[in-house]
Amino acid sequence: MNLSKPIAALLLVLPLGFLAVMVVAPLFALAFYEGGAAAWQVLQDGYIQWRIGWTTLQAAATCALVLPAGVSAAWVLARLEFRGRLWILRLLMLPFVMPTLVAGMGVLALFGPHGLLWAGWEDTPYLLLYGNVFFNLPVLVRAAYQGLVQVPAARLYTAQTLGANTWQRFWHVERPVLQPWLAGGVCLVFLYCFSGFGLALLLGGSRYATVEVEIYQLIAYELDMAQASVLVWLVLAVTALAGVLYARFSRLTASGRTIRPLPPSPPRTPAAKALLAGSLLLLAVCCALPLVAVWWRAAQAGDAWQVWRLADTLHALWNTLRFTFGAMLSALLLGVLHAALARRAAWVRTLTFLPFMVSPVCVAFGLLLLYPEWTASLPLLVAAYALLAYPFIAKDLLAAWDALPAGYAAAARSLGATPFQTALTVTAPLLLPALRRGLALAAATCVGEFAATLFLSRPEWQTLTTLIYRYLGTAGAENHDSAMVLTAGLMLSALLVFVLLDAADKQEKAV
Repeated sequence: MNLSKPIAALLLVLPLGFLAVMVVAPLFALAFYEGGAAAWQVLQDGYIQWRIGWTTLQAAATCALVLPAGVSAAWVLARLEFRGRLWILRLLMLPFVMPTLVAGMGVLALFGPHGLLWAGWEDTPYLLLYGNVFFNLPVLVRAAYQGLVQVPAARLYTAQTLGANTWQRFWHVERPVLQPWLAGGVCLVFLYCFSGFGLALLLGGSRYATVEVEIYQLIAYELDMAQASVLVWLVLAVTALAGVLYARFSRLTASGRTIRPLPPSPPRTPAAKALLAGSLLLLAVCCALPLVAVWWRAAQAGDAWQVWRLADTLHALWNTLRFTFGAMLSALLLGVLHAALARRAAWVRTLTFLPFMVSPVCVAFGLLLLYPEWTASLPLLVAAYALLAYPFIAKDLLAAWDALPAGYAAAARSLGATPFQTALTVTAPLLLPALRRGLALAAATCVGEFAATLFLSRPEWQTLTTLIYRYLGTAGAENHDSAMVLTAGLMLSALLVFVLLDAADKQEKAV
């Protein structure tokens, strides 16, 4: 029994040690990389300045596009009752589990060289902006929706009694409550777009690629680690600032009060009906159309479906499954321990989102610098997968754990149960839906992981994502069809994850 406390303490410190080895130490390696000081001259290069300017511009433009669209769609979902409303709220989670390659291939299926809607847009900036909107419009919609349901119904009824119309009620009553939620959502969107890699690599082309893609090209093709390290620190500085602002706005949204929101009502005025129709059309075009395009092109691929019988595909599928399984085991342990430690030390909660704030490209580059002897080793690759996956488990477990009534555990202890028995028979069953939800999101992250795999894997460790990228980079309509067919399979796995998430949500609400 005397050894139990040191062992427990050692286990709880494990996630902090993992973060130190996989994130903090690689960042220090980047900071003190030899030749880095002279390499800062790269920021004076006109080509690099264009890359930085475009990266900032496309992130800011995406924020400007999704903000009004997300607010209007969220208002419709929060205030209007219509058939399918709850399903749309659930389906807004779908882009969160979709790999970036699926979104990129969907955009190419619509506007690429053989686009279904408008072919020949592959060398324009609009493809990347559209792909950004696909991923980030749901972020703004969910943030705005959460803010709108925090508006007390009594305030809106009072404003209506005083003669305020719908727009006046929104501007004077809803908007002040909504502002911190929108600010936090905009910070997230900017962070995701500025540090995005997969979409920029597929859709940016040679001219409209972002800084993250430039980092990859400097390392993979020019072996210029010094200049790449400068750009990594630039990305880290911007994403860190966006992360700090997001954390600050998130604290402003915290409320210990129980709010009775305004229940949705059917649209009665022509303006409300028009807003409903426009918002549903916008969500369909921006969020559903690329996914439909992938299946449409895959259905027309004909003999390309034979790609699933090739040895390369089966080997890539096996690699994807075994890497995901190994990462999931590690992520499960790290996520549970991190949540347990965060329950004891409040400052650990802030570290939960650290892997989200550092892009996979930056992490992979830092790992290459710090652990060159482990380059292209299986443990390092699986560890990188686990780093990107375990925060989903930790944050969902922690939120569910905080919501548990303290009386349950106290009642079990009063009946003579040991702490281990209480945790096993009382706490664990109540946390199971949240754990299942976190595991599903973690699995989606691992299956669709692309950036770290390009950096850390070897050719014989090819996964489905890198195989799709290989086919896409090879000339010929047959190779493009094969890539689309594989993308459809990758989308099917994401849909399976979505079904598991939906089931976990229903079970969690039932509990």
